[in-house]
Amino acid sequence: MFNHEAIDFQVEKFPLYGVPTDIGVGLRRVDTGETLAIVSQKYQPTQYLEITDAVESILSQSGLDLSNAEFQTNVYDNGSKLELVAKFHDHPMNINTTSNVVSEGDVICPEFRFRTSHDGSLSNVGYIGYFRNLCYNTLISGDALSYVYGKHTKNFSVPKFAAKARTAVEYIAGDGMEKMRKWYNTPIKRDTAIDLFTETLAHRQDNVKREQVANKKKLSNLMKIFDEENRYLLGQGRYEKYAQRDEGTLWTAYQAATYWSSHPEYGGKEGSKAHTTKVTREDQVKKMLNHKMWKELETI
Repeated sequence: MFNHEAIDFQVEKFPLYGVPTDIGVGLRRVDTGETLAIVSQKYQPTQYLEITDAVESILSQSGLDLSNAEFQTNVYDNGSKLELVAKFHDHPMNINTTSNVVSEGDVICPEFRFRTSHDGSLSNVGYIGYFRNLCYNTLISGDALSYVYGKHTKNFSVPKFAAKARTAVEYIAGDGMEKMRKWYNTPIKRDTAIDLFTETLAHRQDNVKREQVANKKKLSNLMKIFDEENRYLLGQGRYEKYAQRDEGTLWTAYQAATYWSSHPEYGGKEGSKAHTTKVTREDQVKKMLNHKMWKELETI
C-alpha cells in the first residue's frame, strides 16, 4: 500500500547537553542524527513503520475496495510529521444525481487521511471523508463520526480504530452523503456567503475598534472561488467565464472553503510549510461547519 521506503528510519531519545533529563530529552533520527523534537523522559516514540502497518491493517478492515486505490506517503519537516492518504476512485458518488456514472454530475470519492508526528504537533488522527474529482479538494467534514482518534502511545488499538473506521465509512456513504446533497440544493444569496466567511474563515481582530472585522484578502480569495463555482453550476459542467450570479448554494460556499483549505498556495504559504497551512485551514473549515450561522443555513 504505502511507501515503506520513505519512512524506513528509526527515532531515539538522547540526553540534551546541560539539561537534566527530568526537564526534557531530545528525539532524533538514528540514520541522520538530526534532532526532531524535545520531549519528556516518559515519552515513548512509536516508529512510523509500526504506525503504517497498523493503518494498513485498519484500511484492510474498513470495507473499502483497496485494489485500485491511490496511496500517498507524505513525510514533512525531515521526518517530524507523517501523513498517509488513500483515495478510492472505485467508489464514485454524485452529489446532484443518484447515478454513479463518473462522467455525469459533480463526482466525489471516499478518501482516508491519517496524520501523526514525532514532534508532538499532531496526534494520531484519521479522517474518512471525500475528495472531489473536479479539483481534488479534500472535503472536510464537521461531523465527529468522520474522524477517528488514537492515543499517541505504543498501546495503539488497531481493532478499536478499525471499528471506528467502518462506522465512518458507513456514515459518509449514507447520512453524510445525503447532507451534502441537501447543501447542493440549498440556495443562498451572495451577500449571505460574504457574511458567512466574514464570521468564520475571513476575520481578524481590530485592536483599535476592539472587534472582529473582515480580513479583506481572505474574503476576496474565498469569494473569487465562490463566484467561479457558481459559474460552473450555471454552465452545467462548463465554467461560464463572464456569467455573474447573485445567488449560490451551500455547496458552492462549501467548495470555496475546501478549495481554499486544500490549496495552501492560494493566498498562503508555498513550499515546505504548505502542509502546516493546510492542516490549520482544514481545522478552520471544520469549525465553520459547526458554526451557528452554517447550522442555521442548513435548515433553510
